[in-house]
Amino acid sequence: MRQLGLIAGAAATVLVAAGAITYAVAGDEGPSDAVPSADSADAGFARDMAVHHQQAVEMSYIVRDRTDDEEVRRLAYDIAQTQANQRGMLLGWLDLWELPKVSADPPMTWMGMGDAASGKDGALMPGMATNGEMKRLGSLDGKQAEVFYLQLMTDHHKGGVHMAQGCVRACEVGVEKRLARGMVEAQESEIELMAGMLKERGAAGRE
Repeated sequence: MRQLGLIAGAAATVLVAAGAITYAVAGDEGPSDAVPSADSADAGFARDMAVHHQQAVEMSYIVRDRTDDEEVRRLAYDIAQTQANQRGMLLGWLDLWELPKVSADPPMTWMGMGDAASGKDGALMPGMATNGEMKRLGSLDGKQAEVFYLQLMTDHHKGGVHMAQGCVRACEVGVEKRLARGMVEAQESEIELMAGMLKERGAAGRE
């Protein structure tokens, strides 16, 4: 049943994103009328942030099954829904521009980072959890799961903010720059919220 729900939710996200893409591109002015190239910051941000967001969605669904705490479950649900919707928009723009969703270049090449962006054990970009950390999150319960999720998601948001700020500086499509600005504002606010939630649980973010 849960799988069916996820599929239905994904389908709804695609429909919403398609409508948003059509409206936003048609109504925007200036540079947004031009189709970006495959190696542009616009395309690179769309590809990389879609991958970055997918892990946040996965982490959020994991913790919702590992705790009964309503505050954490509500935050996880909000993050999952927001980032799944944004991911649909990013992938939809790539479809609209007829650009590949996968690049042979290392992640964040569009930010001038390239191979330097990748970490060990499956951490593809700054802030992303490693394979081992994802496995550990799925093995914890209760308060331990809550604290580890909040720590992982704080790091994840910091990496996401860094990427979104890069798009604000370098992207040329107006509607994408606005989405990136919104990501910065929302994720910085959630970083503050999660710091408070960690403090309530006698913990802190990781250095």
